[in-house]
Amino acid sequence: MLIRGARVAIDATKAMNRSLWIQGGRVSFSPIREAEDLVLDLEGFLILPGLINAHDHLEMNLFPRLGRGLYLNATRWAEDIYHPYDTPIKEHLTVPKDIRLCWGAIKNLLSGVTSVAHHNPLHPILLDSEFPIRVLKRCHWAHSLTFSPDWLSTFRDTPTNWPFIMHVAEGVDESARREVHVLAEAGALTDSTVLVHGVAIKSSELMLISSSGASLIWCPSSNHFTLGRSLDVSVLASDIPIALGTDSSMTAAGDLLDELRLACRIVAPERLFEMVTSEAARILKMPFGFGRICHAGPADLLVIEDDGEIPAGSLLSKYPQLVFVKGRPVLASSNFAEKYYPSAPSRGFFALQVERRGLYLIALNAPSLVHETKKVLHDDLRLAGKAIAA
Repeated sequence: MLIRGARVAIDATKAMNRSLWIQGGRVSFSPIREAEDLVLDLEGFLILPGLINAHDHLEMNLFPRLGRGLYLNATRWAEDIYHPYDTPIKEHLTVPKDIRLCWGAIKNLLSGVTSVAHHNPLHPILLDSEFPIRVLKRCHWAHSLTFSPDWLSTFRDTPTNWPFIMHVAEGVDESARREVHVLAEAGALTDSTVLVHGVAIKSSELMLISSSGASLIWCPSSNHFTLGRSLDVSVLASDIPIALGTDSSMTAAGDLLDELRLACRIVAPERLFEMVTSEAARILKMPFGFGRICHAGPADLLVIEDDGEIPAGSLLSKYPQLVFVKGRPVLASSNFAEKYYPSAPSRGFFALQVERRGLYLIALNAPSLVHETKKVLHDDLRLAGKAIAA
């Protein structure tokens, strides 16, 4: 495929007009004649690297928000909401996991996400080459100090070029703050360690994390819902590498675009752009080319309307028009498809109506997913809080 006419993001602040050739799931800046069987003229559009969601629980995004108030830490939240034989958890867990994982993929595609760090075991469907998003596989993870008694052995078994990811300091009390020190005392705070949440971090923990080279993943709406606050401004202003994640709909409000629009109240657009592209790729130790558009890099691309703004500004105001994963279109807005990709319905795309987003075509069988899900959840289907219909 040859894509021409669009501006292509170089980084958060710069974009230039250039053509892209896509072949074998990779981008080329040099002409490839055999890749020109399909030419897509995208004048008036801006191409960004596919976004990276640094923290999600993919199978938990049909759930409503759960909890009855603010908590001192995540352990208390978990103890309060975990009633697997009661409504609504019972019904949601009855939906087959592979179907729930597909919905998690759709949630991410709708926000332009092409790669996800999934914080749960890798179900076989996530290993399928046809699964529509990339799921991080070169990583080790533990849930938390409380719920993963084997966390230290898991850390020690993690290859040095892989990230070790764990919920840490997810609270506002002393026990949550102390978790950073537990990791440091065990020798588990290194440049491979990725701490999810970190709300309890203060100055002494900040120094430990900074000196160790460890990183953070920020999930603002989830933190505000369960704890009443999120990362301290001193942490956000520090030199610690930080990526952005959504968490699941059990605590979060929406998808990665929603998180970006919440986070921009306190963080500059340029920094947020990096948190979901290049910085996220570095933190998660992803291979060459992820989080940016480069020659011989992966053809994971997000196409949005071009309003002439810098890429970081456009990301905060626009919605996906077309998403590529591994060089293959996997999502298109209906308006875009009608004009630029009219053959989409005959190429395995299905329509999905999304509240506040409109009509999209996706490379998953949405009618079948809706039908199977409604067998359990009936008519009130919500994906990351938004009503959906095939």
